[in-house]
Amino acid sequence: MAAPFQNYSGGVLLADIVKRNNLSTYVSEAIKERSLFIKSGAVVRNALLDSREGGTRIQVPEFNPVSPTEEILDGTATWGTSGAGYLTPQKIGTGTQIATICHRAFAYAVDDMAVLAAGEDPMLHIRNQLADAINKLNSARLFSHLAGLFGTALSANALDKGKAAASGANEDNFLTAATVAEARSKLGERGEELDTLVVHPSVAYSLYQVGMLTFSTSALSTGGAVTWGGGGVGVGARSIGEFAGMNVIIDSAVNTVAPGTGGHQREFYCYLIKSGTILEGVQQDLRIEAERSVLSKQDVLSVDYHTAYHVMGTKWSDAGDNPTNANLATANKWAATYDIDLIPMVQLTVNSSLDTSTI
Repeated sequence: MAAPFQNYSGGVLLADIVKRNNLSTYVSEAIKERSLFIKSGAVVRNALLDSREGGTRIQVPEFNPVSPTEEILDGTATWGTSGAGYLTPQKIGTGTQIATICHRAFAYAVDDMAVLAAGEDPMLHIRNQLADAINKLNSARLFSHLAGLFGTALSANALDKGKAAASGANEDNFLTAATVAEARSKLGERGEELDTLVVHPSVAYSLYQVGMLTFSTSALSTGGAVTWGGGGVGVGARSIGEFAGMNVIIDSAVNTVAPGTGGHQREFYCYLIKSGTILEGVQQDLRIEAERSVLSKQDVLSVDYHTAYHVMGTKWSDAGDNPTNANLATANKWAATYDIDLIPMVQLTVNSSLDTSTI
């Protein structure tokens, strides 16, 4: 007997298997879960910086921190700055912070012949690595942004302890508790607010190395030089975790814009940041689209995202928007909108005992 022209009840239908393409959502969540900047709180999403209604930049009106002028009361008819025996009302300053939106995208294509030759699906491997790849690109953009900020706008919050020579760097030029304390002092009493330290792996593992060393007490008792030997604190540790009261983020992209001068020993940027100082705004959420090109026999995947990083108290001062990373790293394209000692961020430049090469 022929089957009736209908779907049997209880059967598995296509709609039961394929609900919707959630790859963009999965990748977006994976980016958040794997980003050390987001997990540490150094970077915070802020809806006030979103620009979903359009535009090329995000403008945020601000009230500057108050700095009142005291007046002297002395009981005469001419007291006060008015000279007429009354208090002079003061006003709070205002300004506009500006974040420039960066539009980024990339695509991959996989040819059927490549799949046949490899015996596997390259597109599957591409999809599995998207979150980590986008985080890496975001880090490079963020560090270009910070390099530009500290070039001029926040230059007074920068401390360079690197050795300006081809060799000879020592503890005075490395990341130590002493250099971190000096970096904190750039912000005065607000230096204690810094709770996140971003370092290059060459700097991080030099701390790891020192943490696993102990000094010879006999050398100290005889007035001799300190002698290092194995078996110190942190022998079993595989990561830094914390240093000098700060959570440590290790990212090789911190040197996206390499500091130093040609012929000098390699230097490394370190950033001391208060959690929540770097904000992220979104114009359009991460979008991933895939299609099949029947003529070229290819599977194509395209990715685009439209976001902006912003440090409170600063602004993008260039007339153009959607800058390249090189433009973000250009010093004269940034400005501060209020006193920079109120911006809890310091750039520290050091050498590393694990990389004594020259650039």
